[in-house]
Amino acid sequence: MSNLSHLAVPGAVIAVRVTPRAAKNAVLSDEDGRVRVLVTTVPEGGRANAEVQKLLAKALGVAKTRLVLIRGATGRDKQFRLD
Repeated sequence: MSNLSHLAVPGAVIAVRVTPRAAKNAVLSDEDGRVRVLVTTVPEGGRANAEVQKLLAKALGVAKTRLVLIRGATGRDKQFRLD
């Protein structure tokens, strides 16, 4: 699990690429600053979005209630705002 605490700035918009049905849950960050979240859950009924929110909040070191999904509820590319 990547440590993304340097991105935990109030008002920041964090773009992530999600891979549902992965072999394991993980938050990855590459050299360019792109964030990938792998989740084992299926993308049905918002379950994958909830898992992404939980994993991203843990990597950022913030409460999951501070992350708001602002774009990409049904797509693989999502944007979260940190309140």
